[in-house]
Amino acid sequence: MAKTIHVEYRVFDQQEDLSRATAQQLVEGIQSAVSARGVARIAISGGNSPKPVFALLADPAGPFRAAIAWERLWVFWVDDRCVPPDHPDSNYGMTRSLLLDKVPLPGDHVIRIEGELDPEQAAARYESAIRGHFRLEGAEAPIFDVLQLGMGDDGHCASLFPHTAALHETGRIAIANHVPQQKQSWRVTLTWPVINAARDVFFLIDGSKKADPLGRVLEGPYDPETLPSQLIQPQNGRLLFLLDTAAAAHLPPPGADGKGTLEIAR
Repeated sequence: MAKTIHVEYRVFDQQEDLSRATAQQLVEGIQSAVSARGVARIAISGGNSPKPVFALLADPAGPFRAAIAWERLWVFWVDDRCVPPDHPDSNYGMTRSLLLDKVPLPGDHVIRIEGELDPEQAAARYESAIRGHFRLEGAEAPIFDVLQLGMGDDGHCASLFPHTAALHETGRIAIANHVPQQKQSWRVTLTWPVINAARDVFFLIDGSKKADPLGRVLEGPYDPETLPSQLIQPQNGRLLFLLDTAAAAHLPPPGADGKGTLEIAR
């Protein structure tokens, strides 16, 4: 039986507006979770696109930092490279320098991937930490309140790369994935069923190199081996894309409000 995913995309002409909208999306998700359950658990991605977003969240003069109940927030990562935390390619290290070191988030509310360890050990320890935090039993999956993704120009998201073993893992929470074509070839990533279980899943995508793969992900044939981002089909049936004009070039033009929608059957 086909599943229909309601896709909303919002397109911004200016990078600053895209970053502000992303920061607002995170803040609203955190506030909603705290209001409903007393805590918020978010999983974030690395790369260049979130850097200005993290800077906005950390800015003491801006509107976002004061809007977050930091003592009620727990931060996780969608994926990371298997490098030490002070390595320039560490997603955790980047987030720490731009955000975590500058806000009153309790240190024990940061659940990172220990990329300095053997990849399989790092994945096992990350899964164990998640299971312990969420108090999971058996095959239960964690339910993150907000989960932010990026997308590569090869159609990958998280560290779910084309034609890699992690695409076929459905029983684990986190897995080590070998990606030979990447400089840092070992990664640890959440699996796609865990991503799909989150309450609020959204992509942040910018740049002209993403336009063609994004168009194929949303409107092309279903081929997740080649375009792993097609595996992202949230259980709640809703998926949001925050885009700049260049990334949205191959999608139907948005309305005057900068918003567009698609209904995708998988």
